[in-house]
Amino acid sequence: MNQNIISVITERFDTLSKGHKAIARFVLEHFDKAAYMNVEQLSHVTGVSEATVVRFSAEMGYKKYQNFQHAVWEYAKSKLTSTQRMELTYGRLNAENILSGVLNSDIDKIRTTLSALDQEEFKKIVDVIDRAKRIYIIGLRSASYLAGLLGHYLNLIFNNVTVINSVSASEVFEQLYRINEDVVVIGISFPRYSKRTINALRYAKSKGITVIGITDGALSPIKANADYSLLARSDMESFVDSLVAPLSVINALIVALAARNYDELRQNFETLERIWHDYDVYDNVDEDDDINKQHTKIEE
Repeated sequence: MNQNIISVITERFDTLSKGHKAIARFVLEHFDKAAYMNVEQLSHVTGVSEATVVRFSAEMGYKKYQNFQHAVWEYAKSKLTSTQRMELTYGRLNAENILSGVLNSDIDKIRTTLSALDQEEFKKIVDVIDRAKRIYIIGLRSASYLAGLLGHYLNLIFNNVTVINSVSASEVFEQLYRINEDVVVIGISFPRYSKRTINALRYAKSKGITVIGITDGALSPIKANADYSLLARSDMESFVDSLVAPLSVINALIVALAARNYDELRQNFETLERIWHDYDVYDNVDEDDDINKQHTKIEE
């Protein structure tokens, strides 16, 4: 469906039966709670039979109730405030099993992302980035960490990468207004979606720039403004954005681009290793061992 589930319910509300209106009204007013209710629970709070709940989801265009529930969840995750996120999460999580609960949830997100990823789209995106004369990456708020990581590693592969991380809307556009058709813009955002990122991608696309979106689903405004998209499952863990699956997708993108540019990247690293050594950038285990041995001899 191109419309979100709330829009569909709203448009059809006047034509619904009494029982279906009861369900519709609850979902419209309490979508944050409905997103986590099974058939039995939704039946109980609306005072209708479970069969009526199943028929309602079918009337909204979903063969399975689980698909309807997921559609409500897709809508809810971009609308909930941080406070609502906390209330929902701590109501679902067992306080004594937060560690295993969060990690298992993240594992599930990676599996879901892998099963749904479009491999051909991924290959096209690798081609587009590899051919670009200049690469711009924009990701704000929590997505800024993903944008920074992608930019860090792409800068080791290419010499034409710019990460746009300004908090000022005007500065974002000031960095974009000179872009041309030889540029690719990569936009990263997950619920709650950044308006500045959306507007920046919209602006880039209006200039005929190739736009790549890294986001969470088909209804994402990032995908709506992108020529190519990589979709990774995200979720609401309290007020924290779970970005484990998006990070894995970005890692895969970096590795694929590195493989395309293996020889040049190897030369880059040979040069960098000399620089890192000369300027003592990283801890050298072998040197530390030698120092420890010298100290031991002195003590003896």
